[in-house]
Amino acid sequence: MLEGYRIEGRGAAEIAASVERAVGAGELEPGQLLPPMRELAGDLGVNPNTVAAAYRILRERGVIETAGRRGSRVRSKPATTGREYLRVEVPEGVRNVANGNPDPALLPRLGPAFAAAAERADREPVLYGQATVDPELARLARAALDADGVPEGPLAVASGSLDVIERVLAAHLKPGDTVAVEDPGWGSLLDLIPALGLRTAPVGVDDEGPRPEEVRRALESGARALIVTCRAQNPTGASVTATRARALRAVLESHPDTLLIEDDHGHGIVELPLHSLAATTLNWAFVRSVAKAYGPDLRLAVLTGDEVTVDRVHGRHRLGPGWVSRITQRAVAYLWADGVLDTAAVAATYRRRRDGLIAALAERGVEAHGRSGLNVWVPVPDETGAVSRLLHVDWAVAPGARFRMSAPQGIRVTVAALKEAEVIPLADVIAAAAGPAPTRNYV
Repeated sequence: MLEGYRIEGRGAAEIAASVERAVGAGELEPGQLLPPMRELAGDLGVNPNTVAAAYRILRERGVIETAGRRGSRVRSKPATTGREYLRVEVPEGVRNVANGNPDPALLPRLGPAFAAAAERADREPVLYGQATVDPELARLARAALDADGVPEGPLAVASGSLDVIERVLAAHLKPGDTVAVEDPGWGSLLDLIPALGLRTAPVGVDDEGPRPEEVRRALESGARALIVTCRAQNPTGASVTATRARALRAVLESHPDTLLIEDDHGHGIVELPLHSLAATTLNWAFVRSVAKAYGPDLRLAVLTGDEVTVDRVHGRHRLGPGWVSRITQRAVAYLWADGVLDTAAVAATYRRRRDGLIAALAERGVEAHGRSGLNVWVPVPDETGAVSRLLHVDWAVAPGARFRMSAPQGIRVTVAALKEAEVIPLADVIAAAAGPAPTRNYV
């Protein structure tokens, strides 16, 4: 049944760790059936209750799923390995438009900002017990939130948007609860939710954001939380419009106990206005990271929300890492205050690259999506075949399976650093690869 792999351990934690190691190493594959609990207990010489506890740990960790008498299997996309195992290995000489990164040429220089922050730290060292949020960063963040119409609320700082989302979910939900998420959506988020022992309810997305009727169905079916990407949705580029925001608010007003999380990671790289859903429910969180506009390695995101949510996140954060480096916070505040990044010019550059590829694909009869952000989403009938064909002609794109649950197949193309001269050649090869595989006759 396990094709030679032997599960080991005497205690529940040891048995669970043995299975998890095997899944992470690829020795147990997605969908593989695990031994019945009594059978494994006999093999290991332990009580069946010990194996039952191990399987429960693995379910809560998002590694396996149980379907009654059909037994327990490794999840099709187990949290242990994450969706990164779906990535494309890019050989040398192949043009990589699969990585989801911003264009390094459009990121600001960080040296002066960190030099200024470090010089101030030399004069005014931050010690234990001091405020965890830099006052200047808080002032600038609040001013930007006010300008975008985000309701008033306390502020906290964490290490990126995924860190904030994890802490918010953990502050309100318990293992087994269901979270409504965009489908297709951010692969890392789709990994995180089962890793927390939570369930996912996929919600379809179009160019204007999550579809209201699908959100309604998910909430009526028991989902306790909803995560929405305001702009630059990954992978589709969707951006919530004013009309869509009104429709989503109407749905949420009928479910005021829903935990609402909004991710505005596209702030600074998007020309489209923000239409926030914040404060429509009792518990809400709005997170804005600096990764796409100022650099992924800064690892900083600002959170605002209702007092209970922010207080829980802030309190738990203080018990763990304590705070995000005030030197980093001051460097980001320096970048914001000095306006070293021409956000309008950056957003316009990304728009031209997206629009150029989408228009070229349309001329070739290929549908594509990308209202905002760094990526273009191309529906295809066979994403594995499309990825392989593109790789064969020296273009690497991301397979849609990295971002999908039940949504139709597609490929994601990162256009962030796409050169003008590359648009037509890329459109040509995508158009050729997006269709059905050529038929071969063998005689």
